[in-house]
Amino acid sequence: MAGTIDRRVLITYRVDPTVAARMLPPPFRPATRGGVALAGICLIRLTELRPRPLPRWLGVTTENVAHRFAVEWDGPGGTETGVFVPRRDTSSRAAALAGGRGFPGTMQHGRFVVREPDPRVDVRYVSDDGTVAVEVRGAEAEGLPAGSVFESVDEASEFFRRDTVGWSPSTRTECCEAVELRAMSWNVTPLAVELVRSSWFDDHSRFPAGSIEFDSTLLMRRIRAEWVPSRRTDAALLIAAEQR
Repeated sequence: MAGTIDRRVLITYRVDPTVAARMLPPPFRPATRGGVALAGICLIRLTELRPRPLPRWLGVTTENVAHRFAVEWDGPGGTETGVFVPRRDTSSRAAALAGGRGFPGTMQHGRFVVREPDPRVDVRYVSDDGTVAVEVRGAEAEGLPAGSVFESVDEASEFFRRDTVGWSPSTRTECCEAVELRAMSWNVTPLAVELVRSSWFDDHSRFPAGSIEFDSTLLMRRIRAEWVPSRRTDAALLIAAEQR
C-alpha cells in the first residue's frame, strides 16, 4: 500500500515494565527506557491510500488509531526492536474488512470526529463495538513536557523513526503478522496536550492505578510512505508460535 501520512499524532505513555509484559505475547518483551516501558497511541490520517501501482488520484482517505507497545525480541542477528499493536481501529469499512485478510493486522471500525484549526489538533474516536474511545486535544509546542523520558525532541524522533516494523495478532496463524513502514521523509513537532484519554489504556483491569502515566506527544505531517507486509521469518517468532 502507498499513500501520504497527512497527520500523525504519536502519544507516549510510561508503563511499569512488569505490567507491560503481561500485555505481550512471546517472544516479545517491553523495550525499556529510563527503567520504564513505553506504550502509546498512534492517531493517523492517511490520504491517497491505494494499492501500488494505482495512481494517487484513485486513493482514499482514512482516519486510524493504533494502541501499541515498544518491544524487543531475540532474532537471528541479535536483539530486534519494533512495536506490537494489540488493537487497530479505522474509519474505513473496507480497511476493517481487509485487515487480517488482504493485509496484515485485524482492524475494528468506528467513528472519528476531527477538528484541526491551525495549530490545534482535536481528535475523538468511538469504536462500533463500544470497547474503545479515544480523545486528544492539543496544540503545537516548542518542546517536550518536563519529566519526559526523552531528553530532546530529536531523541524522541529517532526513537520512533527506528522502529518501522509493527507486529499484530494474526487470525490466520498462531504467529503474529508484521508490516513495515517505509517513510520517504520525516518530520516531528512537539504537541502540548490539554487532554488525552483512552479507554484502553485507562482500563484499570489492564493497567492498575499508578502503573501508567502520560509522557509526551509528537505531531507529524505530510509524509509520503509505503506499508509493506514483512516477509521476515525470525526464528524466535516461529519457535514461540510452535510452543503456544
